[in-house]
Amino acid sequence: MRHGAIPLIGLMLIPLFPTAAAAQAEPPPERIINLLVYGDDPCPKSEGDEIVVCARRPEAERYRIPKKLREKPAPAGGPGWASQVANMEQVQRSTLPNSCSVNGSNGFTGCTAKMLQQWFAERRMDQSNGEP
Repeated sequence: MRHGAIPLIGLMLIPLFPTAAAAQAEPPPERIINLLVYGDDPCPKSEGDEIVVCARRPEAERYRIPKKLREKPAPAGGPGWASQVANMEQVQRSTLPNSCSVNGSNGFTGCTAKMLQQWFAERRMDQSNGEP
């Protein structure tokens, strides 16, 4: 044998197996029909070499928009960064200065500002109701 020659003995040892198509006893059906039927509507009969599959729905669903289209899609990517930051600030607000809270350092410093905001809001309500 020469150094560049490929021996053909290995190719003769490949077993010949029948393919999957040759192993099937009968051919698949020509047509498969999937239908939705509503209420008491009959499911159509199959003709010849076809398969008919019916799913039954209530009569009230006949003219409705499909449920997948009626539902609002979820926002892609989840909540935005702005809403996540707002949630974090809301959670930590009680521990920050000017919060009028017993939690955290300097929490009491916002009590005067909160009291003044409440007083101005009550005063505006009184003026809008016509009281002096």
